[in-house]
Amino acid sequence: MKGIPLLIVAGEVSGDQHAGAVLRHLRRMLPEVQPFGLGGEELAAAGLEILHHVRELAVLGFTEVLGKYAFFRGVFRRVIRECEVRDCRHALLVDYPGFNLALAKVLQRRGVKVLYFICPQVWAWGSGRIRLMARVIDRLLVIFPFEPDVFRGTGLRVDFVGHPLVDRIPQTCKREVQWHGTPRVLLLPGSRRQEVISNLPVMLEAAELIRGRFPGAGFVAAAPDRGISRLVQEICEARSFIGGIGLVEGRAGAALRSADVAMIASGTATVEAALARCPMVIVYRTAWFTYWLGRMVISVPHLGMVNLIAGRELCPEFLQVRAQGRKVGEAVVRLLTDTAYRDEMLRGLEEVSLRLGPPGAAERVAEIVTSELLNDAAVP
Repeated sequence: MKGIPLLIVAGEVSGDQHAGAVLRHLRRMLPEVQPFGLGGEELAAAGLEILHHVRELAVLGFTEVLGKYAFFRGVFRRVIRECEVRDCRHALLVDYPGFNLALAKVLQRRGVKVLYFICPQVWAWGSGRIRLMARVIDRLLVIFPFEPDVFRGTGLRVDFVGHPLVDRIPQTCKREVQWHGTPRVLLLPGSRRQEVISNLPVMLEAAELIRGRFPGAGFVAAAPDRGISRLVQEICEARSFIGGIGLVEGRAGAALRSADVAMIASGTATVEAALARCPMVIVYRTAWFTYWLGRMVISVPHLGMVNLIAGRELCPEFLQVRAQGRKVGEAVVRLLTDTAYRDEMLRGLEEVSLRLGPPGAAERVAEIVTSELLNDAAVP
């Protein structure tokens, strides 16, 4: 069989990690696949021909995207052009909805079958995007068990494949993290530059309060890659955090498993913390215009994914104006001193973990993609 081109688009670090695992399985199942597209280190290591690296693509919020509009328009056009040149008939789009939903619309018009892995949070943004996705996506592969019901009656084929972090946490937890002091307090300020710039100063202020209560406390900040690691280090040095702070790169799972408590920027990391059974406080700041516009359209009661899955505020959220170092620090201290409160949160994290499905999500996605590629290749 001749080579089968496949476009893969993952525009963020987490999407790159999950798609990389899928591609490794896919190339084993279907050696003829010829993957190209947008991604990062994980996808590159798995064999993706990178057109643009994820570090160029990961921006946060409406105002930040507007500032790079010309760049993204160029990336968009290049992806379409490469599909035409390679006669690509299939695409696997991974999360990254602002770019990928627009891309799906154009791809489908040009006869490309669109498979979408990791559903955008349309259940938070309202029904408009649900209808759009049903029109421009051929098959949706979701990671939360409640998501198929969101698309019931739309005609869109939806498969619950389980959450890929269920597989990643046991692997990452084997990697040791060095702590200097107890209790062990982890800082996860985000995977994108703007997130870190907005959230890390609040966390460092909270860390000062925590150290006042626990002089022997050990602090570690986790970063997804070298670029974010350097940024974290710069901010810590600029604030002259007393006593220093450890820094780990690409080992968030291991750090979460060994930490006593974590301060986490809202996002996928809260799910990772639930799987690691790490009590947490959620902290999130963004540009005011982005926050204001988001609050106008978001219809869910919580921002933290772990709280949405739990159906209640299992872990305290400190958002925007409430994201103050004193308040965050006091919430962390409570988790370290109030045993009953801590145990209640741990029971809730166990419930959340069970709802995320069994291991093997990446392999199940690869099986679905393989079947779609082979079935269409067999059609004369």
